[in-house]
Amino acid sequence: MKLQPLRREVDRVDLGILRLLNRRAALALRIGTVKRKQGLPIFDRRRERSVLGRLLQRNGGPLPQGGIRRIFEEILRQNRKLQARAWARRA
Repeated sequence: MKLQPLRREVDRVDLGILRLLNRRAALALRIGTVKRKQGLPIFDRRRERSVLGRLLQRNGGPLPQGGIRRIFEEILRQNRKLQARAWARRA
């Protein structure tokens, strides 16, 4: 197999990941609005553990569990930051 077709495929996958990350972030902002209206905190440790546990359980590799955990912990952290900034703007 040649390198360029593989790189083009990686580029397409990267764009898909980017779209999905932004879609997830938009949903997190909507969730943040609901949390604020219901008087709930931004950080829900139990929910985040559940999300991570479900993803780790479904991970079939080749990425190792630790890598998946770190990636999704960062995604969750960035989504919390978005929610916090949105709350601060509305305060």
